[in-house]
Amino acid sequence: MRNHSVKLGTRGSPLALCQAGLVTEELRRRWPDLEVTIVPIKTSGDKFLDVALSQVGGKGLFVKEIEEALLDNRIDLAVHSMKDLPAELAPGLRVGPVMRREDPLDALIARNGLRFTDLPHGARIGTSSLRRQVQLLHRRPDLQIVPLRGNVQTRLNKLETLNLEAVVLAAAGLIRLGLQDRITERLQPGVCLPAIGQGALAIEIREDDQRTAERVETLDHRETRQATMAERAFLRRLGGSCVTPIAAFGQLEGETLVLTGMVAGLDGKRLLRQTVVGEAGAPEQVGQTLADRLLSMGAGEIIREVNAQLSEKRG
Repeated sequence: MRNHSVKLGTRGSPLALCQAGLVTEELRRRWPDLEVTIVPIKTSGDKFLDVALSQVGGKGLFVKEIEEALLDNRIDLAVHSMKDLPAELAPGLRVGPVMRREDPLDALIARNGLRFTDLPHGARIGTSSLRRQVQLLHRRPDLQIVPLRGNVQTRLNKLETLNLEAVVLAAAGLIRLGLQDRITERLQPGVCLPAIGQGALAIEIREDDQRTAERVETLDHRETRQATMAERAFLRRLGGSCVTPIAAFGQLEGETLVLTGMVAGLDGKRLLRQTVVGEAGAPEQVGQTLADRLLSMGAGEIIREVNAQLSEKRG
């Protein structure tokens, strides 16, 4: 294949640029003569930092402008935190390689170094995620959830400026930014299931761009792809959005895929959770099976109620 250059689109936050740098390093390692240009793109999600994502349309706002740049041939590939990718992509685009997953769990950063169970009654916890909110409230209804937006460092700073007891962020982002020493506790899946695709980097490409597809295919990590494809199939089957309180976490044990999923109401009181075991080679089927099981338990009703409540809040 001829040597050529590629333009890599990404959000412009410190974490997004760090992640784009990781992909660039891997591409240059595999293709030493390849010229990679990082193109930062400001997304709608970066423009509404004072409003909860659930009130402005959800995490899909973090990819819209980047997908437009891909479709317009202004960039050749895009790097996303997989948890930001909507269940359905824009027509003409597809998920290419999925890179090896970093720590998929959520991390508690507590001001006084306390673990989750030791936080004082009524503690103020900062999080930008309805998924985290409902699971934390399910365990600890006494907690006060404080909405939190902004990049990683901004949210860490709000521990002090908003007088919070703790904030909850993705462990992967903290690790990639070299801030893992700030983690007080990694919240285990039994306490807080991570977001769908959390910790994984997805490379989005045009369906008809075979040249770029061949360039990037060596970045794919099979086990991560299988686990996250099951998680995304679960989300698609439920018809949830990136902000609906839905979570799923897949783990491979040899050629077996263990997938746990959760759906909850906004107050965390009603929470459905199930685990299914299937073949790692059929991740979509495993995800759909888990979704069907939760739907049979009433997940559809919960999702409709949540969507109605969120629509009402958006006014």
